[in-house]
Formats: sequence, structure tokens, C-alpha cells
Amino acid sequence: MQATFVWFIIGTTCIVQSSTAYFGYKKRQQHIWPRKFKECGGKMQSPIALSTSKSIALSLPALEMIGFHDVLPHPITLTNNGHSVALNVVKNSTHHRLPYIFGAILNENQQYELEGLHFHWGNKNNRGSEHVLNDMRYSMEMHIIHRNIAYSNMADASAHEDGLVVLGIFFQVQESDNEMINPILKHLPSIQWINTEVILNTSVILNSFIPKNTETYYTYRGSLTTPPCSETITWVIFSTPVSISFKQMTRFRMLSNGEDKLGDNYRKLQNIGKRKVYVRNVAASKIDLKKYKLDIGSAFWSIERIDWVRVIIDLSNKIQKNDVEQR
Repeated sequence: MQATFVWFIIGTTCIVQSSTAYFGYKKRQQHIWPRKFKECGGKMQSPIALSTSKSIALSLPALEMIGFHDVLPHPITLTNNGHSVALNVVKNSTHHRLPYIFGAILNENQQYELEGLHFHWGNKNNRGSEHVLNDMRYSMEMHIIHRNIAYSNMADASAHEDGLVVLGIFFQVQESDNEMINPILKHLPSIQWINTEVILNTSVILNSFIPKNTETYYTYRGSLTTPPCSETITWVIFSTPVSISFKQMTRFRMLSNGEDKLGDNYRKLQNIGKRKVYVRNVAASKIDLKKYKLDIGSAFWSIERIDWVRVIIDLSNKIQKNDVEQR
């Protein structure tokens, strides 16, 4: 009989009944995910290969990150769930708001509040990240999950196409330690074994894990990269990686999944299909999306019906016409 366990998708309130036979990262295990979780075989799955040359460059708004410089409220738990290391933050009555985000390609006036974060890494430095950028696979990728505050919980948000936003951050191995990530690293020995957790006794500031340059990001519509693979995710992936040393990466690689070392916990690349990927490039053009009243968020969620090339051409023609009239 196969052992069944309850696994927290991101270490928060959304849980999935699963089995080790259906949820593992070996090639044969990933192949059968869709048999148990139908949506894992969908057409809008993540992760994907990102390419600057194949992305649509737009002068999109910046992603606004509020409260990322504040100390996260306690208690903060760090969990080894056998598939990842997950950090869980619980909102308490003394804190008015957890960190939240808005802007970018999201619907206007919508805010997304922090739910938690987790990591994917490789057993070798040349692999580990789930997304690939310009044929580069980084050593680790961190996902910071945010829930649309219009929905009361993760389960509710996961059922709506605008329910969740995940920030993807790459980690690249460098020679020197990155002291900013020590609050998590120092607690990893306490969760070496599967289904163990520890309450952090140090302060955690979310901005410690954010790259210095957040001006350029890639964004597309996709899914959770783990079962049930819900296709309700807006991905925002920063192009600039965060540094981590080989010694620090080794701390992650010493963890156990119950059968072996916990590592290479990344999903294989998925077909992009008819989806489009957008890259924020403030110098991409003179087009001012807000000036010409383009509803970025609504257009994004209607992506299958939008011909963005035609939109850009039309806006360019408007700009040229205005320039001529002003002369």
C-alpha cells in the first residue's frame, strides 16, 4: 500500500491529498502527474523557457512591492515537506497588512497579499531553477506566492484566473556568501528530515531575497508548477539573479525527502503553446499604455483574443499622428 500524506502547496492553508507515486520529480513520476491531477496536462502549464528575443517588449508599469522592507510578523515557520523548503507567514491581529504587490501587468486597483514562499534547486550548480532564461538554467529558483485580496483564502483564489501572482527569483552561485539569506539558511539543519518544521527565531525581511534590479521582468499566464497545477497564476519573473555561494547551496542539498536527498525538485519545461510572454523594457518604445487608456490587466487575461502586435502598431500610429498634428 502506498503511503498517503498531506502536502502544503506553499506551506499555507491550501492542501492537497497526494501520494509519493504520483508526485515526485523523477522523469517517470512527472509523466504521470496528469493521471492523478488532470490540470497538470493543460495547455497553460508552467514552467516555460523564457527568451528575450521571443518576448514582446513593452513599457509596462513597475511592480510595486509594499512592505517588503518590513520585518515579517511572527510566528514564521520553515517546513521540509519532502518536495521543497517552504516558509509560511501567518497574519496576526497586531499587523494591519502583510507585504503586498500591485502594478505591472495586473488589473488596475487589484492588490495581492503575501501567502508564503518556497524553493526549487538542483543537486548540481548547472540546474535547479524551474524557468529557463535565454537557455540559462540557474542553480535555484524561489517562488513568492501572493493571493488576490478579493478572495478570502488560497483555495478560493486558486479557482479564479486572477487569483494568484507568483514572483520568480533566480539564484546564481557566486564565490562569496550572501549574508542576506542567512535567516533561512541557519534553520535548515533543524528541518533536515521530511515533514519537519521549525519556528524561526530571527527577523525575516522579504526584500532580502529580492534582486537589486527589479526594473526588468518577464510576465505570462501560467500555472502552479506542482500538483494540482492550477492554471490561475500570473507569473512575474525578474531577470536579475540573487547571489548564493556553493557552500550555502550545499545547505539545501543536505536535506532529505524521506527516500533520498531533497534536490532536483524542479518540473520539466512545459510547452508555451499560443501564449505570449511580455518583458518589461521601459526603453522599448514611446508608447504610453496608460495615456492611451489600454486596460493592461483586462487585455492580459483576454490574451487569447488579443493581437498585441496590432495593438502596438495602432498605438504607434496614434503617436505619429499626434506628433504630426502638434507640428
